[in-house]
Amino acid sequence: MNRISEIFGKKVFNDKVMKEKLPKDAYNALRKHIEDGTELEGATANVIASAMKDWALENGATHFTHWFQPMTGVTAEKHDSFMTPDENGGVIMNFSGKELIKGEPDASSFPSGGIRATFEARGYTAWDPSSYVFIKGNTLCIPTAFCSYGGEALDKKTPLLLSMEAINRQALRLLDIIGSPASKVITTVGPEQEYFLIPESLYRQRKDLVFCGRTLLGAKPPKSQELDDHYFGAIKPKISEYMEDLNNELWQLGVLANTEHNEVAPSQHELAPIFSTANIASDHNQLTMEMMKKVAERHGLVCLLHEKPFAGINGSGKHINWSMATDDGTNLLKPGKDPISNTQFLLFLSAVIKAVDEYQDLLRISVSGASNDHRLGGNEAPPSIISIFLGDDLLEVMEAVAESKSSLPRKARMMDTKASVLPDIKKDTTDRNRTSPFAFTGSRFEFRMAGSLTSVSCPAYMLNTIVAEALRQFADELESAHDVEASARELIKKTYIRHKRIIFNGNNYSEEWVREAESRGLLNLRTTVDALPYFTAQKNLDLFQTHKIFTKTEVEARQAIFYEEYCKIINIEALTLLDIINRDVIPAVSSYISSLAETVNIKKSALGSDIACKAEINLATLLSSVCDALYTKSHELENALAESDDAQMNEESARYFCDVIIPLMTEIRTLADELEVNTSSEFWPMPTYGDLLFA
Repeated sequence: MNRISEIFGKKVFNDKVMKEKLPKDAYNALRKHIEDGTELEGATANVIASAMKDWALENGATHFTHWFQPMTGVTAEKHDSFMTPDENGGVIMNFSGKELIKGEPDASSFPSGGIRATFEARGYTAWDPSSYVFIKGNTLCIPTAFCSYGGEALDKKTPLLLSMEAINRQALRLLDIIGSPASKVITTVGPEQEYFLIPESLYRQRKDLVFCGRTLLGAKPPKSQELDDHYFGAIKPKISEYMEDLNNELWQLGVLANTEHNEVAPSQHELAPIFSTANIASDHNQLTMEMMKKVAERHGLVCLLHEKPFAGINGSGKHINWSMATDDGTNLLKPGKDPISNTQFLLFLSAVIKAVDEYQDLLRISVSGASNDHRLGGNEAPPSIISIFLGDDLLEVMEAVAESKSSLPRKARMMDTKASVLPDIKKDTTDRNRTSPFAFTGSRFEFRMAGSLTSVSCPAYMLNTIVAEALRQFADELESAHDVEASARELIKKTYIRHKRIIFNGNNYSEEWVREAESRGLLNLRTTVDALPYFTAQKNLDLFQTHKIFTKTEVEARQAIFYEEYCKIINIEALTLLDIINRDVIPAVSSYISSLAETVNIKKSALGSDIACKAEINLATLLSSVCDALYTKSHELENALAESDDAQMNEESARYFCDVIIPLMTEIRTLADELEVNTSSEFWPMPTYGDLLFA
């Protein structure tokens, strides 16, 4: 057995362990509970909990926690030990089915969007048995959903689970109608995770990185990524050691970490897992981000997961590869050898096209946030306009269907590699379009807009829900059809003609596309503040309520949380920038100006008043002028922050931060960066971009 096989899943109470540790009746009851939703009896839950506890103790755990994903972007956990006092003054180790199934964390201190008041503290966590329990450190972690005392979802797992049920229901309906029945349809996700690694010693010297996760000022270094020499380049030994350590941690937790490489920007890297169900992929990605940070500390590094930690070079994304499959492994988005005759594939593809076109706003909202706004439309990131890339071959197929054609000539797929020593290779049916927000890549769609900090849950539940709605409408239309095949082909044709405006195979970075998208009537929601009002549009409220994902109250609460988070992030960044400018930059530049003036005085005193001092005088004059402008602009930002309404972090406040505060911060940064390039490195108070990226 190889090393990976020996350690993979070592810290997971997975199906193999359950078969070993649970009585057969308990194991079967648990599987039926997971697959069919049948109730788990209390006695069975106790047996399962006891087996989990014994396994956890065998593997060094002393505590357990309900591990959940509140609306903070990170996970939460409250640890309780397995100890129970006995009558002799000692302890016994105990863990009940009730403790496994239900927890009661304080719900008042997590974002709730007004659902909970401070004095309304009770909330509940509920065990999600479809995601395996695992050990982290000395704690047994139980994946759970999180809701308020009134039952409203306060987390990111609940809507994801509900959306998976919704798309399963509607996909099974459609498959049954077209004569391809299945017992279950799942959505699969493979989230590629980009990140930066920088030395911890330099990180600690940058207040902006410590408080905000990104640099708020910093001049571009002489070299960054223009030579394309970092992408897929040889991995440095120190980074390789980090990646090996990270893989070991993730493999033990059952995370299918598979691909690792250098990304485009210096000090930027990527990790990609093998596909898993959307729910498990989301849980695993949260674990991955946590482990990335923890492992980095062991290597004297800091892992930056912010979408745009450095201006002017590539930001970090989380490309979410999404598909649908039946429980027997059939990929519903696989074209097959003859896509034009594959009615099942074309139906499901058409459902996705329809869904993305009709709910562009929700997909944009699913990747919204103050941090991702810096990245979208920048280097290597799609613009804020949603569109679908199908590739030339598949576009030709859809155009042929629209013309009622039933066949296309076969194309040669072998590529002549010319050199006799090289084998000819088979080409894919489509090229890749790295500028597309939502690209078909052969058997799945790659949603490239998500930022590196984005929880997988939100884009996944949005995709699941909007596609479930399209499938519902398809099933409703076809279930009374006399000739299902003919009606399905006509539906595919009609859907494509109606929604083809969302398909674009060209360069999404170009200004021409912005103008063309506008002429097509596509949305261009440039910022989070532009996108969020659409969350509560009536069509979206109807969608969520139809598929029982959210109530109107829950949607409004999430919208409020988005606004509050946006305002708080920008406010923290603005205060941090002012602190750096007032306490670090201006004093440092003033000291350098004094040094220049002293140099002039020394030269003139020692060598005579006619000695040339043009360089020192001109430089000191320039620095003094820019420093004064910076001082003035900083006071303007202070006054603007004072005028913001801290108590009402709503749409109006978010708009103020977007339209007033951020532009002021940009102006301040421009002035500070000019000071940096003209100030001696001996006086500049923090590591530069060159220091951070090429250490």
